[in-house]
Amino acid sequence: MTAVDADAARRLGREIAGSVVQPGEDAYDEARRVFNGMIDRRPHLIVRCANEADVATAIAFAREHALAVAVRGGGHNVAGNAVVEEGLVIDLSRMRRVDVDPVRRRARVQGGACWGDLDAATQAHRLATPGGIVSTTGVAGLTLGGGIGVLRGLYGLTCDNLVGAELVTASGDRIAASAEENPDLLWGLRGGGGNFGVVTTFEFALHPLDGVVSGPVDFRYTPEFLAFYDGFVDTVPDEFSCDLVLRRSPEGEPLATLLTCYCGEAESAVPVYDRLRARFTPVRDGVAPRSYVDAQRLYDQISPWGWRNYWKTNGMGALDRSAIGTLHEIFDEAASPLSQVQLEHLHGALHRSAPGRSALNFVGAKYDLLVNAKWTDPARDGDNVRWAREAFARLQPFLSGGAYPNYLFQETRERVRQAYGSDTYGRLVALKDRYDPANFFRLNQNIQPSSSSAL
Repeated sequence: MTAVDADAARRLGREIAGSVVQPGEDAYDEARRVFNGMIDRRPHLIVRCANEADVATAIAFAREHALAVAVRGGGHNVAGNAVVEEGLVIDLSRMRRVDVDPVRRRARVQGGACWGDLDAATQAHRLATPGGIVSTTGVAGLTLGGGIGVLRGLYGLTCDNLVGAELVTASGDRIAASAEENPDLLWGLRGGGGNFGVVTTFEFALHPLDGVVSGPVDFRYTPEFLAFYDGFVDTVPDEFSCDLVLRRSPEGEPLATLLTCYCGEAESAVPVYDRLRARFTPVRDGVAPRSYVDAQRLYDQISPWGWRNYWKTNGMGALDRSAIGTLHEIFDEAASPLSQVQLEHLHGALHRSAPGRSALNFVGAKYDLLVNAKWTDPARDGDNVRWAREAFARLQPFLSGGAYPNYLFQETRERVRQAYGSDTYGRLVALKDRYDPANFFRLNQNIQPSSSSAL
């Protein structure tokens, strides 16, 4: 930074209740670190906000100095949208308060909270709202991009349970969104990403939930297991969630791992798990009764921070013989033993939500497909990215529905349009034109405003 820039940064630090982190400071490298090891960006400033006023001040500073802006919640986004090269990061990680109203069954959550914060607070009252399966994931990013979790069969996506929000717009205005106030904006926040402002507070509907039966189950992988899985999930109740992960053990053995959770009475889980174990014998069975909070922490280490990640994703239909053969081939050809192919089962309330309730589109999709390239050596970037892209291209005949924004990497405008569908994308553009016509918030799965002058 120039001397003038340094003076301006010091003034900014005096104007806010939080703090400003700059290059060269001890906290800088850790503050700019995100989940995906491929992302190595160096912002000019990281503004650690303490309240909504700090957010508005940071936005005004960025506009005054023509700095690109990233917004950081939990830092888990695979595309690295929480950090920007030579710009300004609005870091909400100090804003993690969770307030629960057990009578109204509502939770108000600040934009820097993680799912571990929210789950612990709501479970103190035996309540929960659908969230992710990694406790360190940010509430904000997961919600704004949809949110697929173990409660999806019972209560839908995370964004389906968003009933209110408060945000700071690109102009610095503080506005609210709810069914009564700016309802179109609330709709856009349900899956439309961080395109309309910095959400500083989320309000969620909560649901009764006590303990669960959950855990991973490993089977030796064969193509026949894929056919079994496709039939098995057709039999499961809404209380049961099941995600298939094709992966390799540390010794290189191909495994079909099912990440399972039954959110109901333990006795009712028995016949479901009995059907799961009836045909194939598990090589590891981690299923057990657990508190919901403990269950939500089970997979925190499944994909460590610092590994390099490149993902391709879309909704996918049922698995016929040709789809199974293609999945088998691409898994066998993975460039890294750490890479995975995932099929998250989409069912129940997720598909029963009223049309147009959210901006997401999983119509016709039985699964959310994730081709998940993971590796550690930067010299292997090309091989691993190539594998993911080619694998995804070969799976095109079997895809259906839209794509899950939280799993998209750095995509073209047309790919983002395809993910949402043309009608939904058009409605999101109208909201963008209203709340961010200059595309100030553009480090995201970007909904580009109709103005030709937008960046």
